[in-house]
Amino acid sequence: MNTKVLTAHVPLPLVEKIDQLSIRLERSRGWIIKQALSAWLDQEEERQRLTLEALGDVDAGRVIAHKNIQEWAESLGTENPLPLPQ
Repeated sequence: MNTKVLTAHVPLPLVEKIDQLSIRLERSRGWIIKQALSAWLDQEEERQRLTLEALGDVDAGRVIAHKNIQEWAESLGTENPLPLPQ
């Protein structure tokens, strides 16, 4: 795999946490940062996918009125909670 060096200014408290984790896991700083960056990118891609899916639902009219959600939420924790709005 081809690689490229990236440079970033990292706050010292974060560097200290990375160093502690590096010692505990017996892995290099680089390995830890690659793992963290990869996980963050996966999370952001999933967030984008879910956002586009939600916007598709809105465009198709598959929405629940805010009023219905508010009434349901306010009923939670009462003796007669409302069913989840459809």
